[in-house]
Amino acid sequence: MLTATAKAEIIKKFEHQSGDVGSSEVQIALLTARIRDLQDHFTANKKDVHSRMGLLRMVARRRKLLKYLKSTNPTAHRQVIEQLDIRG
Repeated sequence: MLTATAKAEIIKKFEHQSGDVGSSEVQIALLTARIRDLQDHFTANKKDVHSRMGLLRMVARRRKLLKYLKSTNPTAHRQVIEQLDIRG
């Protein structure tokens, strides 16, 4: 579970201006944190199908946001991928 302080730190790191929570970079960073939390959950609960469906939805949403960011701002796309260590 993502705590409020961890969420605030992620937002502060990726925001463009104060109070920015809707930019693609912030949304991608928050989704990545939630996805990583759920990955830990699945090591202990292998048969949790409902949460797995939620995970797949989050991954698809993050992929769409990354695709949008790549088409609008390729330099920001590269920076987000490097900072979050998403792709190898």
